[in-house]
Amino acid sequence: MHRRLLAAAGALLLGLSAGQADAQQRTRLTVYTALENEQLQPFKAAAEAALRDIEIAWVRDSTGVITARLVAERAQPRADMIWGLSAFSLLGLEAMDMLEPYTPQGADALRPNMRSDRSPMTWTGMDAFVGAICFNRAVAGQRNLPRPSTWADLTNPALRGQIAMPNPASSGTGFLTVAGWIATMGEERAWNFMNSLHENVQVYTHSGSAPCNNAARGEYGLGVSLDMRAVTLKNQGAPIDIIVPTDGVGFDLEATAIIRGTRNLAAARRLADFAVSRPAMELYGRFYAILAMPGVTPAVQGYPADFEQRLAQINFREMGAQRDRILAEWTRRFDGKSAPRN
Repeated sequence: MHRRLLAAAGALLLGLSAGQADAQQRTRLTVYTALENEQLQPFKAAAEAALRDIEIAWVRDSTGVITARLVAERAQPRADMIWGLSAFSLLGLEAMDMLEPYTPQGADALRPNMRSDRSPMTWTGMDAFVGAICFNRAVAGQRNLPRPSTWADLTNPALRGQIAMPNPASSGTGFLTVAGWIATMGEERAWNFMNSLHENVQVYTHSGSAPCNNAARGEYGLGVSLDMRAVTLKNQGAPIDIIVPTDGVGFDLEATAIIRGTRNLAAARRLADFAVSRPAMELYGRFYAILAMPGVTPAVQGYPADFEQRLAQINFREMGAQRDRILAEWTRRFDGKSAPRN
C-alpha cells in the first residue's frame, strides 16, 4: 500500500511539473482588438486550442480608442498584434510604418479587396461589417414614426429626437457610416445631409452596437448601427426590423496585423496564420455574413437577402488617408450631442 501511495504521489508530481513546464513555455501575446465582447472568449479558445503554446491576453475597446492607444504607444509598443480592428485604422497605422510586413500562410486565398495590397502584406481581412438601421416596430407604432427606406428619410421632422447613432471618432461603425455617405453622395452633399440628420439625432454613442441596443430596448425608435448587432438582437426576439437603406450603405473590414517591434514575432506570425485559416473564417461566420475567404459558408442566420448588393463603393486607402480630417470636421460640427465618455 505504501509503495502504491508513493507511486501515485510521484505520478501526480510529474504531472504537475509537466503542466507547469507547459505553462512556462507558452508565449503570452498581448492582442489589441475592437471585437464585440461576446466574440472574445470563443476567438481566444479557438486560437489557443490550435496553437497550444500561445496564450492570448486581450486589450479591448472601441475602434477609435484602440487606434488612438496604438498611436500613443508608437515609440514603445505594448501590443504584439491586432486581431479585429477596422481596415481604415490599419491603413493609417501602415502609413506610420507601425505594422510588421508579413504574408500569413494561406492569405493569398483571401478576396483581393479584403487583404493588403503590399508584398509582404501588412494586414489581412477577416470579415466585413455593414451599416444598418435598427427600427423598433413597437415604438414606431406608439409614437407614429414613419418607417425609413433611405438615409434621406432619417431627416423627416417626425423623427426628431428618435435616433441614436455612433460617434465616428470613437466607433468604427460610426466612421464606416460616414464614409459610406461620402462615397455615395460626395463630400459636400454628405455634410449637408449630416447637418439635417443632426437635428433628429438625440445622442451620438461611443459604441457601434449601442444604438441598436438602445432601439431594441425601446429607448429610441431608431438606431444607426451595424449588421451583426442588428441580426443578433433580432434573432434573440427584439421587436426590430433591420433596414438596409436602398441608397447605399457603408462598410468596413475587420482585420488582423502584427505590430512592428513586437518581441514575440514568431508567435505573432503563427497567430496571423491562424487568423486567415479556414477554421478561423468559419468562426467569423458565426457572427458575420461576408467573409474574407471565398467558399466558406457563414453559419449566422437572419441577414437581409439583398444587403450585400447595397454596399457603397469605398476606396479604403483613400478614405483611410482622409480619416483624421473627416473626424476633426465631424467633431467640430456635431460632438455636442455625444454621450459622456465612461
